[in-house]
Amino acid sequence: MLFDSTVRRELARSFGATLVVILTIVLTMMLIRTIGQAASGAVAPQDVVLLLGYLSLGYLPMILALSLFVAIVVTLGRMYRDSEMAVWFASGVGLSRFVRPVLRTAWPVLLVIALLLFFVWPWGNRNSLELRDRYAQRSDLSRVTPGVFQTSSDGRRVFFIERESSDGVNARNVFILSQQEGSESVTSARSGRLEREGGDSYLVLQRGQRNDVNLRTGEKTLSSFETYRVLADERRVRDVESRPPRALRTIELIRQPTPRHQGELVWRFGLLFGAANLLLIGIGLAATNPRRASNWNLLFALLGFVVYYNLINLSQTWVASGRVGLGAGLAGLHGAAFVLALALLWWRDHAAVVRLLPAGPRRTQGAGA
Repeated sequence: MLFDSTVRRELARSFGATLVVILTIVLTMMLIRTIGQAASGAVAPQDVVLLLGYLSLGYLPMILALSLFVAIVVTLGRMYRDSEMAVWFASGVGLSRFVRPVLRTAWPVLLVIALLLFFVWPWGNRNSLELRDRYAQRSDLSRVTPGVFQTSSDGRRVFFIERESSDGVNARNVFILSQQEGSESVTSARSGRLEREGGDSYLVLQRGQRNDVNLRTGEKTLSSFETYRVLADERRVRDVESRPPRALRTIELIRQPTPRHQGELVWRFGLLFGAANLLLIGIGLAATNPRRASNWNLLFALLGFVVYYNLINLSQTWVASGRVGLGAGLAGLHGAAFVLALALLWWRDHAAVVRLLPAGPRRTQGAGA
């Protein structure tokens, strides 16, 4: 049908353009933030591109939902401004008739959003956490760049070394400044190597000396050694039980119905239901008066998206804290949004019909008496 094909074609074109713009803005912001984290030492510089890919996959469901919502509002809003909607209304096509071509265009996007939320979202978060943990849980020796003073993970020690090999196991000319409660020590050695024992790593220094200073009394102690072991403070990689709910698979959240896991399920299902409800809400919010110079429908639509998304996050918090159950959290918010969308469509539909009704016979003043 000409009506369906026209609406679907314009909606697909608008969705593609909106997606490119929003994706470019979001990627630029995430790139700047990721580079800042790499500069501060939170992530490895060589993992910036990989981490950016994981973050992009995590934000892609929200980007797709927002792009689809904006595309609906922009496309139908243009049809209102160009009086195309008046032609369709005069032909007997109501506003609720636009739901079918919109859903036929949007269902592949909704399917992609569901796959991203239920499968790609936990996978990307899990890999992102592993990258951060692997970089944060390196040994103190591996943090050091040759010729550069570097602070340890706990902030109590400062290292300066020259590595003999690129594997970070052997080093030479080691300098360590260590601060503890009430004391300070300076240790220097000609060489050092890493030795692993159980779950800990030790830096074994050879042929050096240590100068201890008691900060309270000012007493100094100088000692020489042939071999000296220093704990490198290397922590184990995060296990499955300690992972946050956003890094767990959907089936694992369902099998372990704790409040935190149910809160994550509310967020994942809620974003999918929210994307579907926003389709109906966008059709109702797109209405505008072509005779009016200013057009605020897009601004109101974006404000509605922000409010809806914040309510989804709020429902996740309520369910995770045990205030609301899983079913109540989903049905309460998204059921109300669905009813609101239907009411908005009904109101817009009947308002358009009322405007198109023929006016009653008017009495002409001064008619022949």
